[in-house]
Amino acid sequence: MDFTDGRLVFRPGDDGYDAETAGFQTGFAQQPEIVFAASSTDDVVAAVSYAADAGLPVGVQATGHGLPGAAEGGVLISTRRMDSVRVDAAARTVTVGAGVRWGQVVEAAAEHGLAPLNGSAPSVGAVSYTLGGGLGVLAREFGYAADHVRWLDVVTADGTLRHVTAESEPELFWGLLGGGANLGVVTALEIGLVPVARVYGGAIEFDGREVDPAAVLRAYEAWTRTVPDEVTSSVAALVYPDLPQLPPQLRGRYLVTVRVAYTGSEAAGERLVAPLREIGPMVSDSLREMPYTESHTIHSDPDFPHSYYGDSVVVRELDVAAACELFAMTGPAAEKMHVVQINQLGGALAKPAGNAVPYRDAGWLVRVLSPLDGTDLDAVRAVQARAFGLFAGEGRLLNFTFAAGDRTDGLYDAGTRKRLAELKATYDPANLFRRNYNVS
Repeated sequence: MDFTDGRLVFRPGDDGYDAETAGFQTGFAQQPEIVFAASSTDDVVAAVSYAADAGLPVGVQATGHGLPGAAEGGVLISTRRMDSVRVDAAARTVTVGAGVRWGQVVEAAAEHGLAPLNGSAPSVGAVSYTLGGGLGVLAREFGYAADHVRWLDVVTADGTLRHVTAESEPELFWGLLGGGANLGVVTALEIGLVPVARVYGGAIEFDGREVDPAAVLRAYEAWTRTVPDEVTSSVAALVYPDLPQLPPQLRGRYLVTVRVAYTGSEAAGERLVAPLREIGPMVSDSLREMPYTESHTIHSDPDFPHSYYGDSVVVRELDVAAACELFAMTGPAAEKMHVVQINQLGGALAKPAGNAVPYRDAGWLVRVLSPLDGTDLDAVRAVQARAFGLFAGEGRLLNFTFAAGDRTDGLYDAGTRKRLAELKATYDPANLFRRNYNVS
């Protein structure tokens, strides 16, 4: 490492380079020409200016859950040191820096009886998640995280720091929220909080070898037709590998899990979930009232770096027969492990919100994530292509294209894509930022 104009940078071969480029996703290696370890907005401005002068592409990374493919051979801006969190309890807002993780925000907001619209994993970066839309634990009641942003500070390709609001630069504001990191580097944003201090939620697990997964799916889909918008839920299935690192009760087991979050009372929650408990014998039932700081336990996402590849499809109506076929092809008969998750959308997610988050009319999100350790990538891609081919999908969601930014088709409807292309021509005509999609 060295200090370029007083700034911390890393180049290939430097001590610390590998650590700075590593992230939560371990399946794809990055080799940027230079890494700017940003601690301030000035550092970001310097990095973008350097890249523009050198004609190099720019990628941005906070946690590395999704890798910025644009950084290959170019400039990587590491923002993890920009981790300030400031809550304004009276205004019900929080200001977060580019490197902040959701767990920090949840804890800070909880001190005031408030909650952000965070996702299921505390280790995910708050800014990148929000720029991609942000489908969270309370999504059906409150909408996407992007719907609640008040302002953003962004460094555009010309090295200019802009304070962007819906009033000051309405078109750029629209495009940044849902358009991802393709129009600049967001160094901070202010987002609204919601008055939620506790939640009724958890998961019910069924053994997929004892209870027919198709029966779980049919019962779950029917149940979602009866619940209010205050219920956000999903159903997931996976065969756990028989590994000594796992608890004995999970090794080799095929579990089908229904996950629920509800902001109503515990008594009302118990009444709502009663039909789910009647589906069949349960392996476990963690549904309970909990402080919002424990909401991550509803999904219990892995908290350790690992290798994975995943994608998604959004559909207006869930084809239950297709979903059953998906569970069958990724279940115990599959050659490799796959994690399937189906989220009910609708509710507040369907409301127009003045941003570029697409497919508001979708009722469901179908996701498949495949671990890559010791697995042929082409084989995984083939399985996922067959899986998503089962559905008459509208498109895909940016935040669930898990890999290294190599797939761009279907991320936006035609109208949104055209409007983003016009913004790209205005703010980044040289295509400096190329993360995840390219609308030029």
